[in-house]
Amino acid sequence: MIFLSFAARNLRRHWFRSLLSVIGIVVGVAAIASLGILGGSINLLVANLISDVGDTIVITPHTAIGGTFAGDPRTAVDVTLSSREVDEIRRAASPYRVIPVLQGVDEVEFGRGESGYTRVIGLDPEDIPILLRIEEGRYPRQNQPGALVGTYLAREYDLRPGSRIAVGGEDLRVAGVLAERGFAVDINPDYAIVVTEGWYTGHFGTQDGGYAMAIVRVGDIAAIDEVKDAVETRLNRREDVVDIIDSREMLGQYQAIYGQITVFLLGIGGISLLVAAVNILNVMYIAVTERVSEIGVMRSIGVRRREVLRIFLYEALILGVAGSAVGGVLSAVVGYVVSVAAIGLFTAGTTFGEEFVVFNLTAVGYIVFGMAFGIGTSALAGFYPAWKAARLLPVEAMRHA
Repeated sequence: MIFLSFAARNLRRHWFRSLLSVIGIVVGVAAIASLGILGGSINLLVANLISDVGDTIVITPHTAIGGTFAGDPRTAVDVTLSSREVDEIRRAASPYRVIPVLQGVDEVEFGRGESGYTRVIGLDPEDIPILLRIEEGRYPRQNQPGALVGTYLAREYDLRPGSRIAVGGEDLRVAGVLAERGFAVDINPDYAIVVTEGWYTGHFGTQDGGYAMAIVRVGDIAAIDEVKDAVETRLNRREDVVDIIDSREMLGQYQAIYGQITVFLLGIGGISLLVAAVNILNVMYIAVTERVSEIGVMRSIGVRRREVLRIFLYEALILGVAGSAVGGVLSAVVGYVVSVAAIGLFTAGTTFGEEFVVFNLTAVGYIVFGMAFGIGTSALAGFYPAWKAARLLPVEAMRHA
C-alpha cells in the first residue's frame, strides 16, 4: 500500500503532465468503445429488420449480378420468370406457399395536379393478405380490383380508402393503405402501389408470366435449406436459371459488412489509444530520468528492484485506470448519442427505430473491452521505464545526487 501512495504522490507532483496522459487515455478508450457501440447498434438494427421475415426464400431470374434484395435494380431490365418456371418452383417447394410477384414502373396521378413515376406491384388477390398487412381499408379482390398504396405514399399525397388515382392514365380507386413494412428480403411496398395480378396483366400487357420474383413462405425455418436444394435441383440442373436467397443468407452478408466496418472503427479508436500509450511511455521515461538520484537513495536504503518496478508500474496503472474509468463513462454517453443519431438517420421517416434498444450486453462489452484495453496498454507502456528504473545500480544512481 505504501508503494501505491508513493506512486500517487509522484503523479501529483507533476499533475499537469499526468493530466495530459490521462486525457490521451480518455480519448482512446472513448473512441474504441463508442465507435464499437455505434457499429454494433447498426448491425443489430439490420439483424432485427431482416429477422422479421426469417422464413422467406426469394427466387429471382438469374443474371450476372447474382443474389437479390428488395427493390433490386435487375427488375428494371427485361429479365423475368416465366409461368412455366413459377410452376416448376411450386412443384419443388410443395407444400409451401409460392407467391409470384409482378413488378413495374408507371406514371401515377395522385390528384391536385400531382404525379410521379411509382413502382407498381402485381399480386394474386389470395396472396396479398399472406404477404402484406393493411393499416386501413380492405384488401382488393379479383372482381373489385382497387389498389393498395404504401404508407409513405399515402402520407405524402394524403391518400386514404376511397381516394382516386390514375396509373398510366387508367383510373383506380384506393381500396386500402398498407401498414409500414420497411426493409425486407422480398418486397418493400412503402413507396409503391399494389394491384391485383389480373389488373396488372391487363394494364401492362404482360406475356408468359413476366414475374420479377417468386417468394416462398416456408413457415418452418428448419426446412429452408431443403426447399432451396429442391428448387436448385429442379431449375438449375443444366444451367443457372434462377438465383435463390433467404433472409439468413442476406443477414449473414450484412453482418459480414457491418462486422468489417466495426473492426475498422475499433482500429481508429485503437490508434488513438496507441498515441496515448506512446505519451505514457514518454512521460514515464522522463520521470525515471528525472528521478535517478531518488532511485539511488531508495536502493541504497534497502528498497529492492521489484519494489522500484512496482512503484513505476503503479504510476502507469493509476494513469490507465483513471483515464479508462473516465473514458468508459464518456463512451457510454457518446456511444448512446451517436448511435441514436445514426439509427434516426438510417430509419428516417419510418417507425422502425422508435423502440430499438441501443444499449445491450454487446454495448456493455465494448465499454469493458475499451477500459481493459486502456489499462493494459498503459501497463505495457509503463513497463519498460519501470524495468529500466529497477535495473539501475545504486552506485551509478547516487552519482546523480
